[in-house]
Amino acid sequence: MAFYKVSVQFGGFHYARRQFEARNTLKGKPADLSYTQLYLSGAFAGLANSYLSGPIEHVRIRLQTQPHGAGRLYNGPIDCMRKLVRQGGGIGGVYRGQVVTLAREAMAYGTWFLTFEYLMRLHTKRTSTPRSSISAPLIALYGGIAGEALWLSSYPFDVVKSKMQSDGFGSGMRYANMRDVWRQTWREEGVRGFWKGIGPTCVRALPVSAGTFIVVEMVMRAMS
Repeated sequence: MAFYKVSVQFGGFHYARRQFEARNTLKGKPADLSYTQLYLSGAFAGLANSYLSGPIEHVRIRLQTQPHGAGRLYNGPIDCMRKLVRQGGGIGGVYRGQVVTLAREAMAYGTWFLTFEYLMRLHTKRTSTPRSSISAPLIALYGGIAGEALWLSSYPFDVVKSKMQSDGFGSGMRYANMRDVWRQTWREEGVRGFWKGIGPTCVRALPVSAGTFIVVEMVMRAMS
């Protein structure tokens, strides 16, 4: 399902970018986005993506954390969604943790796109060469760095989201709400509790993000 995320992320980012470019032009300013506008465009992409990623990741977490064998809770994604709707009192059961998902996606993708665009601009300014001349290995490097920045800026939100989306319902519910997850995690584990698993996540993020930006950048060059 990774294709849907990339499509929504980059579609949302470039839609917001074009709106800012038009606004800048109307004000008699250069069309190029400021760094604040780049961040906001990325945040918009993240917010748009969250309405798909929220429930999809919720189902994935439920399936990955359920017991095996006779204690199995769900027979697949559709069965999981059906039971989440029933146990959660409607569609809200599927969208549990959506508020913190919105916060994570806005922070993550605002940082992601801002970091990549900053590095690309810095390269063109430093070398006095056009963007189209930046080599694939350098695009991969900048994309990989952006992937690391994405997770370092948003990982605590992801931890809270995962705890909410793996929590039980009714009498089996451990956390009352998002604020309660923050409170209990801080009390029981301290700051380290919000960064468990960051190492493997960053190791995975670097090649994934690098590959994503290479493909998108090269496709855009070919189309232009």
